[in-house]
Amino acid sequence: MYNRQFFSTTLGKAALASIAMMTAFVALSSQIAVTTPMPALAAIQQMEIA
Repeated sequence: MYNRQFFSTTLGKAALASIAMMTAFVALSSQIAVTTPMPALAAIQQMEIA
């Protein structure tokens, strides 16, 4: 199925574009560092009303 004739068709070109975009997505998403954000409540001083 995957030969030169297939990749010269419109569907084959779309398949190549899809494979390239998935590869780029995996490569770029692996560069993102996942960090947990600090809770917003911890940064704000709270005051109790008596």
